[in-house]
Amino acid sequence: MDLKLKDKIIIVSGGAKGIGEGIVKVLAAEGAIPVIIGRNEQDNLKVVQEVKSSGGKAEQVVAELTDPSECEKSIKAVIEKFGRIDGLVNNAGVNDGVGLESGDYEKFIASVHKNLVHYYLLAHYALPELKKSKGAIVNIGSKTAETGQGNTSAYAASNGGRNALTREWAVELLPYGIRVNAVIVAECWTPLYENWIKTLPNPEEKLKLIISKIPLEQRMTTAEEIANMVAFLLSEKSSHTTGQLIHVDGGYVHLDRAVS
Repeated sequence: MDLKLKDKIIIVSGGAKGIGEGIVKVLAAEGAIPVIIGRNEQDNLKVVQEVKSSGGKAEQVVAELTDPSECEKSIKAVIEKFGRIDGLVNNAGVNDGVGLESGDYEKFIASVHKNLVHYYLLAHYALPELKKSKGAIVNIGSKTAETGQGNTSAYAASNGGRNALTREWAVELLPYGIRVNAVIVAECWTPLYENWIKTLPNPEEKLKLIISKIPLEQRMTTAEEIANMVAFLLSEKSSHTTGQLIHVDGGYVHLDRAVS
């Protein structure tokens, strides 16, 4: 299926690692020009070079997304270089374990900036260009907003906010033909997930237990599988889909645990 993304300028926040990297590489393979926005230039450039080595196109902008001014500067940099924006993938964030009992005000607010505020700011600053292109927005979310996880109040709250903003923006942007959807991730194997597992007692046993509870094929979701859905939602092939929270999770969140 030709998604007709060739030469589309699509911003991917946090596109240098994990799910973001998977999204960048799938978009490039579809002929788009993904632009990574991330704090680490070395990491950004590594992925850009890998894409170019495979015959694709990609660019990057260095920005600390917890700083509102850098969110604005990063969008301006993309516009200055390309003259347009055709899509935005809000992806950057981390499950940082700021709990109710273990956290405090400062950590909670810092986590919300790390995981939610830049979703709003990037969309806000990109909106004038998205209106011109009738582009699309895809927000990456987490099951934690729906299932809870324990000891991660700030991340769960941020993901609840991502879900709410997806629906809110879908309504607000209807007059401009801008579609807004979210892809909700449950158990996807990434470097961050691997690091989290290692913090648990008996990590190998815990991982086996988690995998056993994933209904479809008892395996982790891959970053590429998340990315494939993102690419579809950015494309005109999903032209009448907006305001949706789409779970790419092998049935983890919604199917009866008795089937596992």
